[in-house]
Amino acid sequence: MKKFVVLLVALVFASPLAALMGVAALAMPTPAYCQSGSLAVGKMPDILTAQTLDGRSITLSARQLANAATIITVGGRTPGVGRDGVIVGLMAALAESTLRMLSNTSAYPESAGFPNDGDGSDHDSLGIFQMRPAAGWGTVAELMSVEYQAQAFFGSPSGPNAGSPRGLLDVAGWQQLDPGAAAQAVEVSAYPDRYQIYGPVAQAVLDAATTPQSLPSLSFGPAVVETSRVVFPLPVGTYTKMDSFGWRVDPYSGKPKFHAGSDLAAPLGTPILAVADGVVAFAGQRGSYGGLIILDHTVNGVSVASYYGHMYPDGMHVATGDSVAAGQHIGDVGSAGKSTGPHLHLEIHPGGSDQPAVNATDWLVEHGAGGIATADVAAANCTLGKAA
Repeated sequence: MKKFVVLLVALVFASPLAALMGVAALAMPTPAYCQSGSLAVGKMPDILTAQTLDGRSITLSARQLANAATIITVGGRTPGVGRDGVIVGLMAALAESTLRMLSNTSAYPESAGFPNDGDGSDHDSLGIFQMRPAAGWGTVAELMSVEYQAQAFFGSPSGPNAGSPRGLLDVAGWQQLDPGAAAQAVEVSAYPDRYQIYGPVAQAVLDAATTPQSLPSLSFGPAVVETSRVVFPLPVGTYTKMDSFGWRVDPYSGKPKFHAGSDLAAPLGTPILAVADGVVAFAGQRGSYGGLIILDHTVNGVSVASYYGHMYPDGMHVATGDSVAAGQHIGDVGSAGKSTGPHLHLEIHPGGSDQPAVNATDWLVEHGAGGIATADVAAANCTLGKAA
């Protein structure tokens, strides 16, 4: 692997043409366990204000956001972490230090000699994740590095602690846990409920860091041409709309959580259809989604990404790079990942994967989707303020 990376770097800098090809290669979709394109950090804002789950307003400085960027970058290049894992890491760092690299001069006077964002005093804890040298997380010098602490937090057998103390990737089934519980599994705090409070702030930080402008615009493979039509992703009469887009009580944690998709309950094996002509950007397993297909489209001149989640591996019928037509059978309804029963989790992201999701059913109605149930058309028109 190291030889490959060295060769890639050499090619990128060998000539302008090689550099162009290198950027394009890096832009190609990769499996979830090694995908970092959607976690590429762009220009961070100088300041960011976001609200916690309990309604408090938190303002983060450029320095705090730079620390967040390091966590995101480390997570993006660590196999198995992905966006879900980065959210867990940001939640933990926000709760432990509000994204500050803290020395601890009462326990380790030498820690003041390393770059820091202030002095902490929580027993003998250090740094952005408040890790303890005495617990085996690392030396004072190591723990006064944001990058090292991020590597230790994410863990894995190849991480700096080789699984002891355990990082996120060393926690079996962490993807199925509530993000706050996953953070607690690593931090082992006396206050386990505090991590979940920072979920919305972590999401705001990640959204600010991974803007489309930060992603390479070149890619190999078929061009994403303007779609010929927009269709509903399940056959009429096969589904029941069971959960709408927006804030809801998470069925796993019992706590409020933002739901970025529309859940459509349907029998196992019900055909899932592409909502528009497009290209498969991703097809594989991804965390709580289970089997996930992401399609890239162009709709009315706008780039759009559609997500189809919870498929089983044998229920996915397309591969990354395939061209698909609107209405094409791309997969089958399953209940893989973080799922309470057979259904399709559908997300629509106008602007592309790194833009916020919108209400999928409303978007489909607004774009004249064929094959949509009359009741869903009426409900969406009501939401959109149109006559039924």
